[in-house]
Amino acid sequence: MNIKKEYKIALIIALASFHGMYAQKDDENIGTEVINVVKPYTPTISDAFKVKETPVIEDEENTEKENIEYNIFSFPVASTFTPAKGKAAGVERAKREKLFNNYALLGVGNYGTVNAELFITENLDRNSYVGGMLRHLSSQGGIDDVALDDKYYTTGLDLTYGSRQRSYSWNADLGYQNQAYNWYGLPISIVNFTDEQISGIDEQQTYHTINAGGNILMKDDGIFEGASLQFKRFWDAFDAAENRFIAKPSFDVSVLSEKIKLDFIFDYVGGEFDNNQYVGATDNTALDYNYFNAGFQPSILFQRDEFSVNIGAGLFYSMGKLMGESDNKFYIYPQVKASYKVVGDLMVAYAGAEGTLQQNSYEQFVGQNPFVGSSLIVAPTDQQYDIYVGLKGKLADNVAYNVRGSYMNEDNRAFIRHNNSLIDFDSADGKGYDYGNSFNILYDKLRTISFFGELKADFSEKVSAGISGSYFSYDTDLQEAWNLPEMKFSANFDVDITEKWYAGANLFFVGERKDYVATSYDADIDFPSAPLIVTLDSYFDINANVGYKYNERLSGFLRLNNIANQDYQRWVNYPVQGFQFMLGATYKFNL
Repeated sequence: MNIKKEYKIALIIALASFHGMYAQKDDENIGTEVINVVKPYTPTISDAFKVKETPVIEDEENTEKENIEYNIFSFPVASTFTPAKGKAAGVERAKREKLFNNYALLGVGNYGTVNAELFITENLDRNSYVGGMLRHLSSQGGIDDVALDDKYYTTGLDLTYGSRQRSYSWNADLGYQNQAYNWYGLPISIVNFTDEQISGIDEQQTYHTINAGGNILMKDDGIFEGASLQFKRFWDAFDAAENRFIAKPSFDVSVLSEKIKLDFIFDYVGGEFDNNQYVGATDNTALDYNYFNAGFQPSILFQRDEFSVNIGAGLFYSMGKLMGESDNKFYIYPQVKASYKVVGDLMVAYAGAEGTLQQNSYEQFVGQNPFVGSSLIVAPTDQQYDIYVGLKGKLADNVAYNVRGSYMNEDNRAFIRHNNSLIDFDSADGKGYDYGNSFNILYDKLRTISFFGELKADFSEKVSAGISGSYFSYDTDLQEAWNLPEMKFSANFDVDITEKWYAGANLFFVGERKDYVATSYDADIDFPSAPLIVTLDSYFDINANVGYKYNERLSGFLRLNNIANQDYQRWVNYPVQGFQFMLGATYKFNL
């Protein structure tokens, strides 16, 4: 192809030259020449013109879009249908429930039981209010095969005054409580008490509590977050008395966009028992104690997406004195908590390691067991750490669950154990708790492995239920973990049957416990001759209630306790009341 192209080009050039020469001079013959093309033609990119994909419209005016009109040619159709006149659907408005500030409750039942409550609160103005509550619960007793009186009562009065301001709120409380119990748990199975001996025992114990306190809560973003104060005076019928003062101020400090929480704890307890059974029967020295625990608990919270962790520590210094001997120590505890949302709110994993210095008191021991003797060792418990992991969340929108496993290590843990001392009946110093019918306090180390599970369900606004259980495994340097159960279980169910009727039920189960009791007594000494570890049987208790709302003010109720009529012992030699019922009413009102 290149050779032919060269010949064509040479031919054209030759013809053009010949024509030019002929035009100048027709008769001149210039002859022929051979022209050699040295380089063939090679086109380049610059020689080509790219065709534009989008053509440019050069028309100055574009054709306007034509408007299209649509016409519908309708014609009548015969029909026998006659539509009914429209009516707006009615919406039934729920009746607004009237709220009342005050209520009174009165109930009576078998065993001579009386339960009465009166609660009154009133707003003094837009920002302040005052309130009070009077409560009473008593029973005349009547437990089978009990030699001593087993009646009891609790009466209390609480008053409060509060103020709610724009930047803060505060309230002050004042209360008094009087309780009476009887040490009715005589070891009649192993001691043959005569009627004369039993009639000579004054088994009643009374407790008195005066408490005063208050708290303040700040609503602004200042450093001071709030504080609480509480003072308690507690004493009994045997000249044992105790004072306790607790102050807990809290602060928030912002550092690099993170908030550091600073909690302080100041906890003082001090008391005296006139009847000192620990220093000998002939020694009249009082058993006194006082402990002041000062604690500082800083913590910082980190939250990132689905993960949050609270890192903190507890620093405590305890200054104490027990029967004249000083006991001053410094403690450091971990206080770390973390959680991670594995599947949103449906599954949240959490873990932690926490410890603290727990202040014990005579008033606290009486709350756990009102049949303790009026001569106890009182000292704080060192809860070194509680390491736990768990999983909580929702199985459905209305079903929540929580499972947890933990390992706790405690030093100087307080155990409640049966007091086996038996006073000589010929002695004039006999107290109502000196006949093998009371309990004392022992301290030792305790390591606990526990597992907990809980399930709660709100099937509707009218039906709810819950179930929970715990298992414990104990390790202590004592013979046994006295009076601590290995298993606990509880369940509850509540339902609104109609607008007027409602009902509920609950069940709880407590596993076996160990205690230390005597199998016989020597008449010549005050202590048992053959103490033995015994096992208290496990027990369960079923309770139910049903109520009727006569109107928005007046309601009636029926409560049934220990429906299975279980004759179990919560403490050694202390059987509980059998089947119990109470019938009563509640009235709501405004002043």
